[in-house]
Amino acid sequence: MSKKQSVNLKPLGERLIIEPIEQEDVTLSGIVLPETAKEKPQKGKVLAAGPGSRDEKGSRVPMDVAVGDTVLFAKYAGTEIKVDDKKLLILKEADVLAILLS
Repeated sequence: MSKKQSVNLKPLGERLIIEPIEQEDVTLSGIVLPETAKEKPQKGKVLAAGPGSRDEKGSRVPMDVAVGDTVLFAKYAGTEIKVDDKKLLILKEADVLAILLS
């Protein structure tokens, strides 16, 4: 992927492409965590967003999450894929718990 984090995937409906942000290898107290002790990331950057779901009348409902947002998502949410040796997640907007404000 390039510096601008573009991805050659176009999510459909209310789905998002997320690049998980891995947790630090060292705790605040200086303990180095082995790969097996790390928890699955629950924070990530939105690389692509679908057009949103449709309401009963067929009109698009815009998504609250936008490309570039850093989000918290449910622990076991989404489907993990690999693109250009990067781990990405495809998940529904409903699996996003919060948008992190800078």
